[in-house]
Amino acid sequence: MTTLDRRHFVSVLGAGPLADAAYAGASGSSVQPQRRRSRRAQEVVRVGIIGAGANVQDVHIPGLRGVPGCEILAVANRSLSSSRAVTERFGIPRPYAHWGELLDDEDIDAVLIGTWPYMHRTLTLEALARGKHVLCQARMANNAREAHDMLEASRREPDLVCQLVPTSTSYVIDNVLKRLIGEGAVGEVLSVEIQRVGRAFPDFQGELDWRHDIEFSGYNALNVGSTYESMMRWLGRGSRVVAMAKTHVPYRRNAAGQPASVGIPDHFDILYELANGAQVHMRMSETCGLSSGNQTWIHGSEGTIHVDASQSISAGRRGDSRLSPVANPPGSQARYRVEEEFVNAIRGEEEVSQLTFEAGAHYMEFTEAVHLSARSGQAVHLPLAM
Repeated sequence: MTTLDRRHFVSVLGAGPLADAAYAGASGSSVQPQRRRSRRAQEVVRVGIIGAGANVQDVHIPGLRGVPGCEILAVANRSLSSSRAVTERFGIPRPYAHWGELLDDEDIDAVLIGTWPYMHRTLTLEALARGKHVLCQARMANNAREAHDMLEASRREPDLVCQLVPTSTSYVIDNVLKRLIGEGAVGEVLSVEIQRVGRAFPDFQGELDWRHDIEFSGYNALNVGSTYESMMRWLGRGSRVVAMAKTHVPYRRNAAGQPASVGIPDHFDILYELANGAQVHMRMSETCGLSSGNQTWIHGSEGTIHVDASQSISAGRRGDSRLSPVANPPGSQARYRVEEEFVNAIRGEEEVSQLTFEAGAHYMEFTEAVHLSARSGQAVHLPLAM
């Protein structure tokens, strides 16, 4: 876990004339759009990266490099020196000291945004204003309003591809669950139990990670949004949301080693309704020592599906005495191919499915509804009024 150096990060990504212009432009950018022609399949797609942390270096850079005809042209990280460290490691030609300089580079066709959520809206709007395609890391934004700002900006630029990196890790089971439910394996869905919990005890001496800081992570908490993202694929969107939350570790050590208040809960119980009135119970926690780990139960009028912590699936029908394993051959499983899909979409070769801005706005609405309900003690209805 990386210690959070808040002031340094804000000073680099959120201060100075370029950042001031960006924030002014977020509600109506003064930057003149650079309209670019449609890209033919044989042309090189040149990508710039803003925010090049471990996940970008371990996943996205190799992913982009694995797509024929895609070139990573530039990096803007926290400082010029950190940008150079990444460009030298990967042989990328252009390091920049500030993201504004990268966005002003007319040779760049598309941008990968790898920063924390609090910068996603600003960078997306500014990239679109400069005529660049956008691939944005999860989580989509700090809150639902920011997510809808991004969605609305993308709709104003239909010739530009906008895509989110999925937050969920359910690729391996998505297809088989959609098939079973679609074929009526459980009949009418009646109730769902989702448990996404860690097996560690509370770490009262832990460091303040950005995921615990509402300034940088917004209403995003644990894997609430990522789980709902998967659930939308299996069962559709929810409506009424009721939630309770608790912060079992209220203080963590900041970059100076001093206790700092934690702004995001580490334990949730959430109830929400599906379109048919079925109830979904989600239990999310990072403080459940020696728990049974992740579990999914889908109960219906005629059958039950269970997914265990290893993502093995079993199912049973009315009249069965026990659940039986369900085959899930690798050849039928979905797989991670975000960078490939992004570049292909820019070339006009396929449509974005992993993951659209529309789907991201939905999971951000759900995430915010959980926060609002936990804070107020009241039910919150979806969609949220924007």
